[in-house]
Amino acid sequence: MAQKISERLQEIIDALPLEKGSRVLEIGCGTGVAARAITGREESIYVLAMDRSAKAVEQAIKSSEAEMSNGMLRFIQAKIEEFEWPEQEPPFDFAFAVRVGALDGRHPEIEKAALKRIAKALKPGGRLFIDGGNPVKEIDLARFRD
Repeated sequence: MAQKISERLQEIIDALPLEKGSRVLEIGCGTGVAARAITGREESIYVLAMDRSAKAVEQAIKSSEAEMSNGMLRFIQAKIEEFEWPEQEPPFDFAFAVRVGALDGRHPEIEKAALKRIAKALKPGGRLFIDGGNPVKEIDLARFRD
């Protein structure tokens, strides 16, 4: 049974620069509501959705079998501040996070490590969006790129 998407989450998704062929990294996917909504928009959008909670990822996978069947949606259990994107894999066009503690400013060292990991997983010029704007704000990753 599909979960209903909240108006707030829908506004965030609508604000993302989604285009045909986009590669998207979702940080803090929870049960996968946003990831499913994004992959449902366009067949050619690939989403890798991660959450630090194994239980949330398990639920996301269970709820996303249809969306995962074409290989354009994948869930992993990982902490963003420890995330290692394999260099042989294509990088992402952008990343987004909604209500992610590692990116909310309360834990500066964790946030710095997370931003470095995100920058490394993105294409040159790749962008990061988090909630807290109207409805999202972009985080400048320039100082976190190698």
